[in-house]
Amino acid sequence: QSSSSLKTSYEGWLSSNGLSLSPFHVRWQTGLFNRLFAKWGHWNPQFLLRWFNMGMVFGVLAMFGSIVLLAKTLMQTLSQMMSESPEGSNEQVLQVVVPGVNLPVSQLAYFFTAILISGVIHEFGHGVAAIREQVRFNGFGMFIFIIYPGAFVDLFTTHLQLISPVQQLRIFCAGVWHNFVLCVAALTFLLLLPFCLFPFYYTGAGALITEVVEDSPASGPRGLFVGDLVTRLEDCAVRGVEDWHSCLKDISHRGQTGYCVNAASIQHGRGNSRGYRRLDGSMECCSNNSLTDVCFSYSNNLESRLFACLPARKTIELSQTCRSNTDCQKDFVPSLCVFPSLENQTRLIRVKHQPQGDMLFVGYPLHLQYAVSLTNFVPRYGFLHFDLPVVIETFCKYLVSLSGALAVINAVPCFALDGQWMLSSFLEATLSSITVEKHNRELLGFFILLGGSALLASNVALGLWMVTAR
Repeated sequence: QSSSSLKTSYEGWLSSNGLSLSPFHVRWQTGLFNRLFAKWGHWNPQFLLRWFNMGMVFGVLAMFGSIVLLAKTLMQTLSQMMSESPEGSNEQVLQVVVPGVNLPVSQLAYFFTAILISGVIHEFGHGVAAIREQVRFNGFGMFIFIIYPGAFVDLFTTHLQLISPVQQLRIFCAGVWHNFVLCVAALTFLLLLPFCLFPFYYTGAGALITEVVEDSPASGPRGLFVGDLVTRLEDCAVRGVEDWHSCLKDISHRGQTGYCVNAASIQHGRGNSRGYRRLDGSMECCSNNSLTDVCFSYSNNLESRLFACLPARKTIELSQTCRSNTDCQKDFVPSLCVFPSLENQTRLIRVKHQPQGDMLFVGYPLHLQYAVSLTNFVPRYGFLHFDLPVVIETFCKYLVSLSGALAVINAVPCFALDGQWMLSSFLEATLSSITVEKHNRELLGFFILLGGSALLASNVALGLWMVTAR
């Protein structure tokens, strides 16, 4: 008896607080915001009518556009599955995101916050549009499904069924419309961020290092440090993070950069070296196991392929870059263009970073690229922290991606998504005079929904396979 009364009181407490619990699902609903929704729903009716008419047009276009986008994404995924290398996956507009796999755990807070805000704005659109169309608004709520947060609005179904198909379409399209507006607003703010932060941060001077991965090739006493400003990679100028990535990409695809070195220094290094060939065919001429010496190849007027073991920092630090001996004939001192003799795809990269001396990196450019985190924003004052622009920029990017994705996915004519109701209202509004029988319109809608659901499910299943199994 006591157990039964305890269960009854517990269920009563949950019900009185608007809470409901089920496996993997927690749901909360309240009427606290009803007046706020009513205020917005009755504000400037003519403006709201134009606003939601624009949303209706966007929603219909997005419904058909999402099918095209999903079909294109599916074709790209299938072509990647059949290819040996997964190149081109970054070109896809839609990608499946799995926390801890292709979403860093350190950025989960951005991810879940952006999802929650996008969901709230989405449901806010539905709620205001419903009140505008005289549909009773019962309440607003939020939920957590497994680990993913979301929001919902509770509308009176009978009222919703009594209004015209065009009115229904305005309500059903309002969610994806508001997600699209949020996406555009976040993207605009992201583009204007340098101007908004101009009094406190400046850009265009280089890429500021905000994090160096511990024990990475970029760490160490002669490596990169948090707060350093990278201004050049070899002969490639770095004015921001985009230049950093493009310079490293260019370095990895082109041949190794050469350096102009005094001919006398080369002769001294050549006398102390004896070469042997590595497994990949490249030449090694430093046999003293030194971590500071590197084997360089060069040519003179008599021989086309010579080698010399030279101290890397002393050889490179004050040298100008070159591609041939002709580039080194600007001074009266006889100099030759020497190239590091390294294993295939390995590069020697000189990194200029203020206020430290140059860092010399030997390895794969991709390893250097992922060893550091950078930002375009450099503080004007010492008390300002460089993490603030990074947080704002990262959050805006997540908001753009996730709000845009919610707009696309919810517009898909698929069972249990907004697209199902958008399609139904659209067919009723456009085909009722052409196809008189309602059963035929419902049958057409069913087959479209079946195709849209299959297309979305295929994208999700193959996307998950590409992310986790490949």
